[in-house]
Amino acid sequence: MIAARDLVKVYDDGSRALNKVSLSIDGKITSIIGRNGAGKTTLLRILSTQLLPTSGTGTINGHDIIKDAEAVRKITVSIPQDVEAVWFFTVFDSLLVYLTARGMSTREAKRAATTALKKVGLWDARDKIPSRLSGGMQRKMFVAMGLAADADIVFLDEPTTELDPLSRLEVWSAIRALKGQVVLTTHYMEEAQALSDKVIMLDKGKILAHGKVEELLRPFSGLVRVEGKRKRKGAYRVANTWVSYVKKERAESFVMEGDVVRPVTLDDLFIKRGVNLER
Repeated sequence: MIAARDLVKVYDDGSRALNKVSLSIDGKITSIIGRNGAGKTTLLRILSTQLLPTSGTGTINGHDIIKDAEAVRKITVSIPQDVEAVWFFTVFDSLLVYLTARGMSTREAKRAATTALKKVGLWDARDKIPSRLSGGMQRKMFVAMGLAADADIVFLDEPTTELDPLSRLEVWSAIRALKGQVVLTTHYMEEAQALSDKVIMLDKGKILAHGKVEELLRPFSGLVRVEGKRKRKGAYRVANTWVSYVKKERAESFVMEGDVVRPVTLDDLFIKRGVNLER
C-alpha cells in the first residue's frame, strides 16, 4: 500500500509542483496521468525517496518515506525516464551489477538476471551492449531490472516516451510481467488505459480524479466523441476543434456532416474538465 498525505513541493524558483496531494494506491498497476508539468515526476520522485517534499508525508508498505527512507529503498525499484546504462557493460552485466549492488549474492543475481531476461524476451541479447539496442529493448532491460529485483513496488517514470508503437507494446508486455505493485507516470492516455487497474489524474499539482478506468469513464457510458469545426451547444473547444459527446446511435449523422467520431478514452477526462483547454 502506498499512501500520501498533504504532499507539497515548492522548488527554489517558487514554482509549486504539488499542492496538498493526498492519495492511496493499492492496485497492481497504477498510472499517474497528466500533461507535461502536471507534477507527475515530482510525485513519483518523492514517493520513491529521491526528493524531499516541502511539507506533508507518505508511507510505502508502512514505512515513512522521510523517516524510513532506507527501508523504503530496500523494497522498491525506481526507473527514471532519462536513465542510461553504463556503456561498456553488456545487458547481462548491467543486471548483475545492479542486483549485487542491491545486496544479492553473485549466484542469486545471476539466477534472477537470467530469469528476468528470458521473461521479457531479452535473453538472446544478453551479451550485447545496451547502446546498440533499440530504444524499446533498452527500456525493456531496465524493466527487467525491476523484475529481477523482485521488489514490492516498482516506480516507472514515462517508460515509453519517444518509443515507436511496436517498442511500446514490447515494454507494456514487460511491465505486465513485473511481480510487485507498479506505479508509472505517462502522458499517453492509451497507455494508462491499456495497462492500469487504477488511474490518478494530476493537473497543476492537484489530483483531479482517482479511480478505476471504468469508474472514471462511467459518465461517458453510451457516448462517443464528435470532433468538428462547427460550434455546437455544449461543445468544448480544443485549439481549432469543437468537441462534443453524443449517443452512439446518433454517430452516423455526424459522420455524414463531415465530423470525426471517435470512441471515448481517458483523453476525455481532460476535455470535459477543461484542463489546459479553452471552453
